[in-house]
Amino acid sequence: MSMIIKNEISEGRSFLGIEFGSTRVKAVLIDGSSAPIASGAFDWENRLENGIWTYPLELIHSALQGAYAALAEDVAARYGVKLTRLAGLGISGMMHGYMPFDSEGRLLVPFRTWRNTMTAAAAEELSRELGFNIPQRWSIAHLYQAVLNGEEHTGSIAYINTLAGYIHFLLTGRREAGIGEASGIFPIKDMDYNAEYLAKTEALLSAKGFNRRLRDVLPEVRLAGAKGAVLTEEGARLLDPTGTLMPGVPVCPPEGDAGTGMTATNSVRRRTGNISAGTSIFSMLVLDKPLSAPHEDIDIVTTPDGSDVAMVHCNNCCSEIDMWVRMFGEFAELAGAPMDKSALYETLYKNALAAPADCCGAAACNFISGEPVAHVEAGRPMYTREPDRAVTLGGFFRAQLYSTFATLRLGNEVLFKEENVKAERFNGHGGLFKVAGVASQLMADALGVPVAVMTTAGEGGAWGMALLAQYAVMGEGMSLADWLDEKVFASAKAEVSRPEEQGAKGFEEFMRGYKRLLGYERN
Repeated sequence: MSMIIKNEISEGRSFLGIEFGSTRVKAVLIDGSSAPIASGAFDWENRLENGIWTYPLELIHSALQGAYAALAEDVAARYGVKLTRLAGLGISGMMHGYMPFDSEGRLLVPFRTWRNTMTAAAAEELSRELGFNIPQRWSIAHLYQAVLNGEEHTGSIAYINTLAGYIHFLLTGRREAGIGEASGIFPIKDMDYNAEYLAKTEALLSAKGFNRRLRDVLPEVRLAGAKGAVLTEEGARLLDPTGTLMPGVPVCPPEGDAGTGMTATNSVRRRTGNISAGTSIFSMLVLDKPLSAPHEDIDIVTTPDGSDVAMVHCNNCCSEIDMWVRMFGEFAELAGAPMDKSALYETLYKNALAAPADCCGAAACNFISGEPVAHVEAGRPMYTREPDRAVTLGGFFRAQLYSTFATLRLGNEVLFKEENVKAERFNGHGGLFKVAGVASQLMADALGVPVAVMTTAGEGGAWGMALLAQYAVMGEGMSLADWLDEKVFASAKAEVSRPEEQGAKGFEEFMRGYKRLLGYERN
């Protein structure tokens, strides 16, 4: 088998997906059967500079090269060959945010990521004027807020981009975005930016002194499977400074982490859903009909092939619980019994699953940053317990796990109760699900919906991006949903966790304490 894979790599028949996550940039290489055959990663972290969450431009470039270099090293170690040719590649990243450039391609202000909650006035005004929910993290909200603020750089803006779109431009010279990524920049209708909303927004901006056509400012919208972009000589040298990788590789439209998550969990067909859980957490339900009204906590985005999706996006998920795991790892070392990271997570998570469903009266709030769904402007992690009950380690950690998706529950209550949307199953992926059967069970209890985790879930969005790169080359005229069903997931296995009565009751008890904590957070 390794010889077959070696030949595929040597002959340039493998596909590469690179995803810029919040704490890690991951590269995954797949073969012609869509199976992961090598990977590499670069760890990074956002920085709070002058009150803005950002990643410096130099770090973005280093992270791209670092993840690719780690992948190339993995290929050499596994198969004894150099990665010189590819059949296709694609770039994914954290959606939304704000990267404005002048006509010379200079970034005018540091990258403002999705994590910033600094555009409330813009989001409120745009939502009201358009009759469509515009979240704070969307790119148009950032642009509009900068104009509202009278920021000097807005007079020099030639175009804006997202992180994935920026990297795609560096590699191909094309300013374009996959439709799923574009749907987090500006509202979509009929497979393109909503023309009516463009005209309204341009008029609003013009009245405030910004007179550029938005179609010139925003990246072009492209559907999954679209062709035309290729890796340039300059792009190849940026990605691989050693000069080993050859240019000319087909590059599919860049997508956001929502789109790659839907792809990686086979959740692009209508009435399917997925949950992606890492630094942030979000659920996606592909709609079979429009919602009855706009909702502040529900974003309408799209699948990579353009179907409407109801998205509940929460800024905070794993950062706080990861900190606690590291702290208990430090204690284990001090106690003379060090544990590797995987064993530490396994032990703490499974012990939490065995704890009383009500967390022994403990409650936790995991907000590192602001959380719009909970109407919290700035984060401060908190923990409380009932003074007349003894909290165990398991109860404490169960509360921490509950806190990672409590806000997701708040948002989905709008869909389930007000819009009567039905979900047959959520497919989960991301770091929170790596310990089998723990987070999926607790989440099923919390949402009242079965949660499935596929065996491929650990590969996450980078694998989903590689699949989109493969689809662009090998889609054979099939719809994305049919291609995924027939070519990728036909024999996929999944572990399904179903809601349990005792767990659901315990989570409801936790939520009572959690909502009290939200009152403290808001003050």
